[in-house]
Amino acid sequence: MNQFDDPCAVPDEPPLSGEPGPTDGSGTPATTEKDRSKDPAGPGLPDPPGPLSGAGEAAHARRPGRPGRPLGPIAAHVSSAHRAWLGPVREAYLTAALSSGLTMSRLGEALYISKPKISELLSGKLYPRWELLYDVADALGVSVWPLYRLWRQAALETENKSRAWIEKSSAARGTMMATRATPPMELSAFREITEGGYHLYAGVFLTGCCDAALEETYDQLWLSWDRALASHDTRRYAFTVLRTAVMARTPHIDGRPEFSEAAFDTIALQTVTDVGEAAEQVAESIALFKAMSRLPDNQLDVMVLRVLHGMTDEDVSHFLGLPLPRVRSDERHAIRFLEDTLSPPPPAEEGDQP
Repeated sequence: MNQFDDPCAVPDEPPLSGEPGPTDGSGTPATTEKDRSKDPAGPGLPDPPGPLSGAGEAAHARRPGRPGRPLGPIAAHVSSAHRAWLGPVREAYLTAALSSGLTMSRLGEALYISKPKISELLSGKLYPRWELLYDVADALGVSVWPLYRLWRQAALETENKSRAWIEKSSAARGTMMATRATPPMELSAFREITEGGYHLYAGVFLTGCCDAALEETYDQLWLSWDRALASHDTRRYAFTVLRTAVMARTPHIDGRPEFSEAAFDTIALQTVTDVGEAAEQVAESIALFKAMSRLPDNQLDVMVLRVLHGMTDEDVSHFLGLPLPRVRSDERHAIRFLEDTLSPPPPAEEGDQP
């Protein structure tokens, strides 16, 4: 229980699980499976919502009868690395607002921080010094150590902050560094099981070291582990976090991930000994990967694991946290699209019937 909880308060509705309802929180009908089926690569089944979804936040923030100004959306310019820690902090604030009526004014008064500064922090308009974020996180009951790691990584990666700025802004909270917490036992076991596969997946899209994406994934899971356990499928929840971290670091061309360099590390190439055959195999793989980049997300993930890592359908289902029939459906649609793209039917000759 944090300092804002009222033990005598009447229990309110539990926080939303993150899965959108029939509307997007503003009365607008949510995107349906039919809407998602218009991709030329095949319908693909709709992806379950990721952690800390915007629809869930909107429903929290707009509930009637709550004092204070509702929490606004995250600023458009906020990077994925910034969102990795901002999302859990916002979720903790919204949960406290629902359970105990916490407002930004009350939070600011308790911490001797101005309301505008808290509003800027929670919207992402301000990249805070650690001493400010620490006070807010501690009051909201957010795990401090993984939050610090995510805050520091984002400051270096996307906020152009110097190491000197980082050290100076966190010096006042140096005692926190001496008491590094350990993640929940279940998360440690989950990491031991999944880290090898996550590294293989990330390595397809990220050239060189992909440790930063994996560390961000497990730190974010640490912050939201209770939510992950309460989700429909913890494996799916966790993979969504991983995919977000990986794609944020992957080069994109026309909005699609670029991973042609993975053509030099395919199973097929590893079995070729002739130089000429190897060059031909690389060219074929590059063409294949360019076509694969146009697939919907689920179909792309399935084909990456099937083609590059030779996983069985059952292994892919377990890795992605998706039902086996869905994996097989995604694979069929993907193969049909790739065949049509890479081996289009010959043009009809003159006189042929349509």
